Amino acid sequence: MQRRQFLAGAGALALTGWAGAQEQGAALRGPDVIFVPTPNLIVNTMLGLARVTKKDTVYDLGCGDGRIVITAAQKFGARGVGIDIDPERVSEATDNVRKAGVADRVKIVRGDLFQANISEATVVTLYLLTDLNLKLRPKLLKELNPGTRIVSHAFSMGDWKPERTEEVDGTNVYLWRIPPRKA
Repeated sequence: MQRRQFLAGAGALALTGWAGAQEQGAALRGPDVIFVPTPNLIVNTMLGLARVTKKDTVYDLGCGDGRIVITAAQKFGARGVGIDIDPERVSEATDNVRKAGVADRVKIVRGDLFQANISEATVVTLYLLTDLNLKLRPKLLKELNPGTRIVSHAFSMGDWKPERTEEVDGTNVYLWRIPPRKA
């Protein structure tokens, strides 16, 4: 009986897409940047600067080992979606989600952050280079709802002035908010 309940629960999780990594598209290009983990102090600063709550859905574009979306779920009760193009990072992040016990709130997706549907995000986190942030900026402004918060570790968005900037151990953390749509 317990085994059947477990399998039914696991099947339900798998159907909702929250149980593990999913493939987005068959042929994906290689990563734009090498993986460098965001230090936990900066993760906490990013999520705090964005004022993440349990009502939020945090998307981490280029999620690496999944630590930002895992922390968002564990500390703030938020849902999280990590997107990474590197199958090794997706596997590692999926493992970390499972080990952290947050697979009911966090999913990891293998995909191209420039192609992924990010419209459900209320918070987007980034640790990309400035030129990639600039390339991503039109997508963020087009697809995200007004009021959505964007937080970047170390790299700016060119002439888009941040709402707030905090310095942590000599590194800047930036916060922007998607502005209201013009009529």
